[in-house]
Amino acid sequence: MDTHFDWEDHLIPLALQALDEQPGDSHGSAINQALLQQAYQHCEQIIKSASKTFYLASSLLPPEKRKSIRALYAFCRVSDDIVDRGKGSEGSQLEYWKNHVFRSNHNLPINRSTTETLVALAWEDTRRRYRIPALFAQQLVDGVSNDLFKDRYESFVELATYCYGVACTVGLMSMHIIGHKGLDAIPYAIRLGVALQLTNILRDVGEDWRMGRVYLVKEELEAYGLSEEDIAGGFVTSKWQAFMRFQIERVHLMYASALPGIKMLHPDGRFAIAAAAELYREILNSIEKNNYDVFSVRAAASTVGKLRKLPGIWHRARNGKYPDFQMPVCV
Repeated sequence: MDTHFDWEDHLIPLALQALDEQPGDSHGSAINQALLQQAYQHCEQIIKSASKTFYLASSLLPPEKRKSIRALYAFCRVSDDIVDRGKGSEGSQLEYWKNHVFRSNHNLPINRSTTETLVALAWEDTRRRYRIPALFAQQLVDGVSNDLFKDRYESFVELATYCYGVACTVGLMSMHIIGHKGLDAIPYAIRLGVALQLTNILRDVGEDWRMGRVYLVKEELEAYGLSEEDIAGGFVTSKWQAFMRFQIERVHLMYASALPGIKMLHPDGRFAIAAAAELYREILNSIEKNNYDVFSVRAAASTVGKLRKLPGIWHRARNGKYPDFQMPVCV
């Protein structure tokens, strides 16, 4: 039985292209250690305020990997925030950020905010330390810049490509920090990245609409007799509920297909990644409990609920209790 999604066929080569890059020097230029420590602490504060789920999940990593994952998250957060500022100069700001992040000498003075300076320092140290291909970071910045000129998606393949840029790249970079077993881990990271991003998209339909963006695929909306007028009105009709059930079922399949890849990660990182995936997946259940109203209610899992799930997640991650995935015949 086929065990992969058609849309991932053109995403895997993007990942392999980055891996073809020759690893750079893992040491880099000398950086003031006090400043570097401050930079990592700043990244921790960013993730602590921006995402309770990923802050909790990253807390389950050993200290060195924990601070590096948080530096990666902060790099992604700053990149995304630049695009969402809405001040009319996002393109030039993002270009400056790219030039700053990908230059080799971070000891040069810059005339930008402390946040960008510190995050760039911590990220560069992390990237060199774990020999993360720079192309993954470039793909991420290019992915978030997509929001500057594209706000509608005709097909799911088109949307999946967007998800690769803004989310799958994060997973692929995370694997270098966590440690993983070869190329076989790549499809699992890609599936998890798409699943996480689609979870965001389904949760944020109303918020994205107010920003002028619709990430829901036009072909799929039309198949359920829906249009942008339904999104604008925030109508939770039977058609909308059926559409959302289809969307959520598909994302659940992606999580199910990604989680068996946990066993390919280094043992000291399995619990954290499994927790990030399973706890974020709970947002889908919250959407269902809210009767698929993603216009006036923001779906979220409670902190207490998350903590209660951790022992079960630890057991599954430790013992490889995620069943091998088989694609349903109807997909």
